[in-house]
Amino acid sequence: MNDKPADQESYRTLQLMNELVDSGAISQRELAGRLGVAVGLVNSYLKNLVAKGFLRIKNYPRNRYAYLLTPKGIAEKSRLAYQHLHYFNNLYTVVRQDYLALFRQLQGNGADAVVFCGVDEVAEIAYLSLQEAGLRLAEVIDEQVGKGVFMGCTVQPVDTWQPVVILPVILTSLKRSELLRQKLEEHGVAIGTIFAPSDSK
Repeated sequence: MNDKPADQESYRTLQLMNELVDSGAISQRELAGRLGVAVGLVNSYLKNLVAKGFLRIKNYPRNRYAYLLTPKGIAEKSRLAYQHLHYFNNLYTVVRQDYLALFRQLQGNGADAVVFCGVDEVAEIAYLSLQEAGLRLAEVIDEQVGKGVFMGCTVQPVDTWQPVVILPVILTSLKRSELLRQKLEEHGVAIGTIFAPSDSK
């Protein structure tokens, strides 16, 4: 997937602003986990937003803060969203096609069901491609707790997941792909059973 935003910094700024809306009190470590980036990078972006007048910070005990977008910040978030709208539309198309190619390849190798690893907006796109390919979603896992239910499957934590049968495990989060792959390998999942859309190319 080579279609990236022209300005990666503005895209990350938009991601961070989206996380800050209605987030309440939150730590920088939690923000970093949600975005899949280093804490230091989150700190740098937050300082930049404050310096530009896009963000106010309210202190809470135990290193937790409420990050409040100012009116100027809300306007900037809208501007960035429009700027990247074309990118998001292209991303949807590319992701949908890449997952479909991967599922058809797995199907050609005899697979009739898969496991999704990673629950976010990309997983929803992958699920549409899964249905188009005619494969079944057997289980859903994620390294983050509290994900609930996804497409009728209870989301299980990676570190306690015990597969009933060996099935292809599909990475279904772009921003946490490497982290999820690492967690799966640490949990003992065979490298040859872990797949991402790029693997079908």
